[in-house]
Amino acid sequence: MKVVLFGATGMVGQGVLRECLLDADVESVLTVGRNPTGLRNEKLHEIVQKDLTNLTAISEELKGYDACFYCLGVTSMGMTEAEYRKVTYEMTMAVAETLVKLNPGMTFVYVTGAGTDSSERGRVMWARVKGSTENALLRLPFKSAYMFRPAAIQPLHGVRSKTRWYMLIYDVLWPLLTLGKRLFPQYVTTTEQVGKAMLKVARHDGAKRVLENKDINAM
Repeated sequence: MKVVLFGATGMVGQGVLRECLLDADVESVLTVGRNPTGLRNEKLHEIVQKDLTNLTAISEELKGYDACFYCLGVTSMGMTEAEYRKVTYEMTMAVAETLVKLNPGMTFVYVTGAGTDSSERGRVMWARVKGSTENALLRLPFKSAYMFRPAAIQPLHGVRSKTRWYMLIYDVLWPLLTLGKRLFPQYVTTTEQVGKAMLKVARHDGAKRVLENKDINAM
């Protein structure tokens, strides 16, 4: 399996990249992002692309992939709905619409979050925008598409968030996350579990298109 990964330098993306590089079934991984990962691996190829809303210049390099794991995301804190929608909806759809033309047999996996609003009409801004993005992705003619909605994510194996205050929170709550992962799998997952679940749905088409936290852990 050949995988293209967006958002490989973020916390979730770091974990997903690790699992891809460790998986014997993954032949190669192409990361596309604004910054390099800093990793060296014989399976890993990287494209640094500052503008992810226009992939025309690298379209030839995006052909021939079996799965896309889209882990890019930003916090909505301090953003207007228009600003958040530009990053969350418009950029995601620009990438997805390019990929589905180049690789119609691809599986597309998108990381959203617990509480995403599929109705697109709720009071919570980020949840509406995420819901709109999910719905639009599910309408694209990929072989299959999956929406991952993790809740609390425990970073493992040296994975670190780029957002300093997120990492401080994770450090403080580490014992609770460890306990919660065992006692409350509907609320807590890990970067390792997210990565392995993505690989599993890419290999074996499943019935559920929207996976909540407990579904990710079950995979």
